[in-house]
Amino acid sequence: MSGKLKVAAVGTGYFSQFHYDAWSRCDDVELVGVADLNLEAAEKIATEFGGSAFTDAADMLDAAKPDLFDIITPPSTHMQMIQLAVDQGVNVICQKPFCGGLEDARKAVERAESAGINVTVHENFRFQPWYAAIKQQLQADRLGPLYRATFRLRPGDGQGVDAYTDRQPYFQQMERFLIHETAIHYVDVFRFLFGEVNALWADIAKLNPVISGEDSCLVIMDFDGGFRGVLDGNRLSDHVAENRRRTMGEMSIEGEKGELTLSGDGVVGFRAHGGNEVETVQFDWDDVGFGGDCVYRFTRHVVDHYRTGSSLQNSGRDYLSNLRLEEAIYRSAAEGVRQVF
Repeated sequence: MSGKLKVAAVGTGYFSQFHYDAWSRCDDVELVGVADLNLEAAEKIATEFGGSAFTDAADMLDAAKPDLFDIITPPSTHMQMIQLAVDQGVNVICQKPFCGGLEDARKAVERAESAGINVTVHENFRFQPWYAAIKQQLQADRLGPLYRATFRLRPGDGQGVDAYTDRQPYFQQMERFLIHETAIHYVDVFRFLFGEVNALWADIAKLNPVISGEDSCLVIMDFDGGFRGVLDGNRLSDHVAENRRRTMGEMSIEGEKGELTLSGDGVVGFRAHGGNEVETVQFDWDDVGFGGDCVYRFTRHVVDHYRTGSSLQNSGRDYLSNLRLEEAIYRSAAEGVRQVF
């Protein structure tokens, strides 16, 4: 496409700051509108990043005529916002948790596809630079046949009566929490690195009594060739890191030729089988924003798609696979039964 990609966005909550920053750093993008029920909040964003402020998203789409609509609002609003985009014929980026669950997400995707518009889910963890580096190592067959991958999710922000209140207090009221809000990121990362899940078994628990949902999990995922991925998570324990939100945990991937590790500081290491020395895998990344600048990396990926026709990850249709796995995790935990696909 010629000219700048025109973007309008709805939502000014905590995480939206990373969205607006990313759009502002794309010199081939113009932010043309910001909508929020709180006009003052919308005006503040518009003053800093551009565009006009609105209290109604439909009015914004009608007036601003964007090429792309960035939905940064709670899941309960996603279907309504996607319908507005369908009515206007505008392509969509939608934050996760996507539509709050599988059934609504499937309806939203089908509605968008029927209208000929794209829905991309803002799932940014796979765009963290260390996972790109790990993917390159795996594609180069650095480990040979894979045995086991383990991610230990340990952000350490879930203890006590004030857990999560400094950033996202609504976490305390979510009936489905750790899997639905946080672990879904790593389900997507595992799919990005290792392919599709053939079966899984899961157990979940609540460790902090002040919250409504689960905050601890153990999920074992089966992949082709007998390879297994283990997601061992809780939000109460922490891990060694300068910034514990950078990776939110630590990873180990074991194979015939050795082991790849990811530290809490975003360092990827390789140790050859039979050896004791760990080689640091070199890759470029910027320690700005959130998670190795993954929001900008995701945003740049989407912009490149619309400007050059490059392939697009995280389509709404593909993201349904993550949500099917989420449902299977909760079902396995409730029934104590391995889920096979």
